[in-house]
Amino acid sequence: MVKSVQQPGDSNTAPVVVCGIPYDDNSTFLKGPAHAPDRIRSALWSGSANLCAENGIDLSRTDRFKDHGNLDLAGGNAAFGQITRAVAGLLGKGARLICLGGDHALTYPVVRAYRAYYDRLTIVHFDAHPDLYDSFEGNRYSHACPFARIMESRPTDRLIQIGIRTLNAHQREQAEKFGVEVHEMYAWNGDIDLRLQAPIYISLDLDVFDPAFAPGISHPEPGGLSPREVFGLLQGIRAPVVGADIVEYNPLRDLNDMTAMLAAKCLKELAGKMLER
Repeated sequence: MVKSVQQPGDSNTAPVVVCGIPYDDNSTFLKGPAHAPDRIRSALWSGSANLCAENGIDLSRTDRFKDHGNLDLAGGNAAFGQITRAVAGLLGKGARLICLGGDHALTYPVVRAYRAYYDRLTIVHFDAHPDLYDSFEGNRYSHACPFARIMESRPTDRLIQIGIRTLNAHQREQAEKFGVEVHEMYAWNGDIDLRLQAPIYISLDLDVFDPAFAPGISHPEPGGLSPREVFGLLQGIRAPVVGADIVEYNPLRDLNDMTAMLAAKCLKELAGKMLER
């Protein structure tokens, strides 16, 4: 049963709205992702590339691609309530969102808002890290913990993690406890059939990419996916994509805007997928 009078994304004409969430209060080791939303926008509109996604959707020629700007957030975990309310307000207007982080902690309050509008939801999570810690350095809302909080509160029916290469004993126990489908890189052969049917939310942590492609991240983990592999997986999704986030870009660590351009490409391909008829 749908829990809203108007389910976002019901119509082929529903807009895709970019929402910046400049928040990194729950980052460990390094700060910097709060600066990411505007740097990603600058890369997208820089003129060094066009705005045509690989499926032929030209973001410069559609009125269904919009930008809400950045949320004005309080500090600390008080921002979580603000994020959930802001996302719920946009969903209530019929939008489908691509949120630009920010650290990965923000995925929890974002996805929490989605459950009011979708009675079924599958999360496809691209990351080097499973982010399933029950608590990290004494913080249950760390960017290392969002998927533990999500699976506890069950705003999603299915969590699929792709690109993982840091699964320790605790997080493996957590994955088993919550029934998470983990695709680890040590066994990666590119042949993956996700059998997606329910509406999809995509959470894309830029450290899923090998650091050779994305130097502008706080927690580089060698042995990651290539952009071509990730784009192929995104383009192969046939279920409706109703929301997404792009997180953990740290402009303070970037090299010649390599990661900014990759994040902008991810934004373009996600928007193109969501705007497909």
